[in-house]
Amino acid sequence: MHIAVTGGSGRLGRSVVAGLREAGHHVTSIDRTESQRPGDITADLTDPSRTAEIFEELQPEAVIHLAAIAVPFTAPERTIFDVNTGMGFSVLEAAVSAGTPRILVASSPTVLGYGRPGWHPGRLPLDERIEPQPFHAYALSKVTLEKMVSTFALAHPQVRLAAFRPCYVIAPEEWRGAPTQQGHTVEERLVKPELAAVSLFNYLDARDAADFVLAWLEAEAAPSGACYFAAAVDALSITPPAQLLPKYLPEIADLSDQLSADSSLFSIEAARRDLGWAPTRSWRNQLPAETLERLGAAAPVAAADRSTP
Repeated sequence: MHIAVTGGSGRLGRSVVAGLREAGHHVTSIDRTESQRPGDITADLTDPSRTAEIFEELQPEAVIHLAAIAVPFTAPERTIFDVNTGMGFSVLEAAVSAGTPRILVASSPTVLGYGRPGWHPGRLPLDERIEPQPFHAYALSKVTLEKMVSTFALAHPQVRLAAFRPCYVIAPEEWRGAPTQQGHTVEERLVKPELAAVSLFNYLDARDAADFVLAWLEAEAAPSGACYFAAAVDALSITPPAQLLPKYLPEIADLSDQLSADSSLFSIEAARRDLGWAPTRSWRNQLPAETLERLGAAAPVAAADRSTP
């Protein structure tokens, strides 16, 4: 399959491109950052005309749209909203016009609104039925993108579309000590729970995100216009998150009894049901053995679930 991946040079995009290529697909990365890979395209997808030209020329069989201003508050609020929504609409419009039959768009779990004083979701774990409560431009742009996906799905029944909400992405090199998106190492986020608490201890190995993309592409019966959480099965915390909520997230501490053991605060049951997808990588089987020993967290991992970092 010929697949176009926007934002293919980013933290998530690199692993998605690699995973798709390893699975035998022909992948064209489109990114404003120049790539050294032959055939990749350097372009500014905020230009609707150029975006339309690219997709008309490529005629991809699938589009994975990852390109965005990826971190809240890293640009003026209006800029984040305008860039993310404008680019998203241009990519969707261009892909549909080019006859692309499959389009998957990256959203974000931040659409739920956690981090706002007084935020309370009503239940845990968090799933796709919980109403988004965006309170900054980044989250609002992602809610808007999700609505675009459902709108295009209604308007173009010949196209299968979906949005997915990848949790805090950990790239392969970050297990070995490279800084994560917020500048901390994974080990620092585990040692200091307050660092991961702001994102509800969520995370996802970028290669598991690539596997999610592959699962969605192959799930021909999956409903068009759907939205999915993509998260690790456990939380990014040494102590079970239910025990951490009273100190670090007191506003939702009353929901702690709804969590089991080390489980994530985010449900992936919709992705399991519709796509047959589940992640196989955890900080417990990805961090080097010496790091786990230093943390005192060398939990046993079944051989079938072990992946080499």
